[in-house]
Amino acid sequence: MVATTGAAARARRGRRPAWVEWPLLVGVALVLALGIKTFFVQAFSIPSGSMQNTLQEGDRVLVDKLTPWFGSEPERGEVVVFHDPGDWLKDQPVKQQNALERRTQQVLSFIGLMPSADEKDLIKRVIAVGGDTVECNAGGPVKVNGVALDEPYIFPGATPCGDYPVGSVKVPKGMLWVMGDHRNGSQDSRFHQLQRSGDGFVPVSNVVGRALVVAWPVNRWATLPVPETFKGPGALAAVATAPLAYWVRRRRAAEGAERVDTRSVG
Repeated sequence: MVATTGAAARARRGRRPAWVEWPLLVGVALVLALGIKTFFVQAFSIPSGSMQNTLQEGDRVLVDKLTPWFGSEPERGEVVVFHDPGDWLKDQPVKQQNALERRTQQVLSFIGLMPSADEKDLIKRVIAVGGDTVECNAGGPVKVNGVALDEPYIFPGATPCGDYPVGSVKVPKGMLWVMGDHRNGSQDSRFHQLQRSGDGFVPVSNVVGRALVVAWPVNRWATLPVPETFKGPGALAAVATAPLAYWVRRRRAAEGAERVDTRSVG
């Protein structure tokens, strides 16, 4: 009984009071949140209707910031967040905030639930990557490397290229060609290519990450997968080269068998 009482007393002496534990827990939670925001996932709010109907103004999306750390680069069809590559946002109106709204955004941006008010970021869909050729002519579809895209995600009534027909454009290495899903309401690569003499490209190094899901509001929760049209050319190429690959494998297997027979005879 004495031993038990002594152990209980030591336990009580070793237990931290609540007023000490709570600040520690809050501090750990903030450090974890900051780490997640910096290296893994961050929430961004959609500031305009340039990505309708895929994304609506005011939506919150979760952006994967981890894979770029491992050298992964954006692929065709992905929706990405990127830093302003050069005054793309200079003509955009700045939303006025009161003191409470500013303070709330500062707190939420610190833990990764909102972007900082100082960050100049955009969100668009990657249409082409370095080395690709994009064709965008009035009255026609968008073509990448000669293949027309089937784009059901475009805003109803919008034309693929009609408002900013840039013709044929070669995307430089290390660059991206991006477009909004609301083509008639997006000042994207087409607009800047025409208006600023070839300044319509986004450096891969400017990409923050890929938008994975719409997280808020709850009734709009959805994933943001790569559309099928961007998978088609690769699949067709695989089918087209399958006979050649099969022949190469058979040929190598036959050569290997011949070498084995030669060694066994010798």
